[in-house]
Amino acid sequence: MSKLLVEKEPKPRSLVLRLKTGVCRFELCLTRGQHGNSVLVSKVCQVIGVQIKQRKLSDEVAEHLERMIRKGELAEAERLPSERELMRQFGVGRPSIREALLHLSKMGLVEVRSGERARVTRPTPQFVLDALSGPARHMISAPGGVQDFQSARLFFEVGLARNAAVNATPEDIESLKAALEMNRQSIGDLRRFERTDVDFHYVLAVITRNRIFTAVHAALAEWLLEQRRTTLAEGEDRKAYEAHRKIFEAIAARDPDGSEAAMRRHLEYVSRRYLEIARPM
Repeated sequence: MSKLLVEKEPKPRSLVLRLKTGVCRFELCLTRGQHGNSVLVSKVCQVIGVQIKQRKLSDEVAEHLERMIRKGELAEAERLPSERELMRQFGVGRPSIREALLHLSKMGLVEVRSGERARVTRPTPQFVLDALSGPARHMISAPGGVQDFQSARLFFEVGLARNAAVNATPEDIESLKAALEMNRQSIGDLRRFERTDVDFHYVLAVITRNRIFTAVHAALAEWLLEQRRTTLAEGEDRKAYEAHRKIFEAIAARDPDGSEAAMRRHLEYVSRRYLEIARPM
């Protein structure tokens, strides 16, 4: 059974509305902010276990600004009000405003620079994946981590190869052919070959016309850089080039099954070679 109580707090100009049920108590407090405006603070108290959950003022501010950005009330590239104006609008102190802006910055929704008002931004696929970079490196360093990422890359790039065979334009085929030729010319120069290897695979991601796929490709290439350098040795560059050539020929022939098979053989060979080299003696 619920019970509603309205109480005046000892604190001047403060009114508390309490709703009690059998398991929790909800408090809604209307009080005066430091600048004379009304401030609403909510708190949920769980009676069982005496657990209290109270939202921080900065969370309330961040949620409100995020909602305004999502609804378009604050447009991309628009400047937010100054910290002082935000303090006045929300009736909170500077630390709460700065904490809220920092939270939105980590979400990619605002850009915060010293001495300037925060500016609304739009999160990009690259921003999202950059935020995952730290956790991804920890996952790779865990037992079996490299193999998990190799499997993810195989699944991803097999799809890119099939897509290219079906959807590549004549201009795309020419771009892929040029990347293959640069790859051939770099045989014998392992550092240069490493770059042209990445470039060849990158063209396949570009063919999708999807920024998420190009960002995922760039992230996987960075996260698996140690694997690529471990497996690339004298003589292996020519093998990699020949694998690329077969992938290109299948794509140019508009053969999705052949493209998938060629990419799968290429990446499975790279994975096996890495395991042989990295396996403890």
